[in-house]
Amino acid sequence: MIAERKALSSPKRLQKTTICRFRTLMYNRSMSINFRNTRFMTLAADISKCPSDGMPEIVMSGRSNAGKSSLINALADNRKLARVSQSPGKTRAVVYFNVDRKFLIADLPGYGYARVSKEVKEGFNKLADSYFTSGRKFDLVLHLIDIRHDPSKEDIAMIEYMNDNKIPYFVVFTKCDKMSRMQMLNRLRELEEVFDYSEDARVFAVSSTAKTGISDLKESIESYLFPSL
Repeated sequence: MIAERKALSSPKRLQKTTICRFRTLMYNRSMSINFRNTRFMTLAADISKCPSDGMPEIVMSGRSNAGKSSLINALADNRKLARVSQSPGKTRAVVYFNVDRKFLIADLPGYGYARVSKEVKEGFNKLADSYFTSGRKFDLVLHLIDIRHDPSKEDIAMIEYMNDNKIPYFVVFTKCDKMSRMQMLNRLRELEEVFDYSEDARVFAVSSTAKTGISDLKESIESYLFPSL
């Protein structure tokens, strides 16, 4: 069961969580970004090696095996773009992708996987932490959480950190094809009691396999980064 926490939600916020996946339909606008034109750019094992070309940047964070690589592939409609490892915890660097020459996705190493050594795990955490504390400029965080599992203390701490530092973020609950729609909505309500989302945060329920919610997430990314397009 999810650890008990004082209810921080309101009817308005709960409604935002359950219907936000459909909010993008109100934009009534054609897509200007060709997500299929997404290319691997580079790896950076140290914050000093991260590219600095001035393009907008989205940071993708979450536990190992939360589905970050699968989501990148779903956004790009290319199953071979980001390597999906059967052994979580393999990615030990920030992986950069260039999306249609308009913005970057920075895929941070996943955290919390038990089968890597303590030294490697500390290295993951140090690299991810330095990304947020180095003063590096980025525009949005996509924080991924497997909807089937209880949030980890790292997930809760990450949301609190972004709230405290006024970092804009979307929470993306992944692997929603593993449950029915009613189960998904009930699960989102449960999670609403765990996380204190910021007023500007958007919450999505997606499946990279079934492509559920992917188009809406694309539109929200574009409208956030480029509202005038």
